[in-house]
Amino acid sequence: VQLQASGGGLVQAGGSLRLSCAASIRTFSVYAMGWFRQAPGMEREFVAAINWNGGTTYYTDSVKGRFTISRDNAQRTMFLQMNSLKPEDTAVYYCAAASTLGLPYDRARSLNDYNYWGQGTQVTVSS
Repeated sequence: VQLQASGGGLVQAGGSLRLSCAASIRTFSVYAMGWFRQAPGMEREFVAAINWNGGTTYYTDSVKGRFTISRDNAQRTMFLQMNSLKPEDTAVYYCAAASTLGLPYDRARSLNDYNYWGQGTQVTVSS
């Protein structure tokens, strides 16, 4: 199983980026997915999660109303639309897959509940 994150870059505060996570999993639709981020010197933290069919999504409080997680099972790809970006959103963003249809909120936020990880894509927001 391989996950390939892309779409990061340098953007000014208030701008937008769309991250993608392409999966080499034939049965992508049976995996719950998540986005995490890690800023320099900080621990990796939860950003957003989505269940197998997109019917349930979760967000960390700091991105609610600005970020939208989605998935296209036919294309085996997950997305993170990031709007109104702030300098504090600067981090390496990682996508992850969990071998389950969906996770309750507390587990969706936990790194330990994900089985596969992508390599990360850098997002830098300038002030």
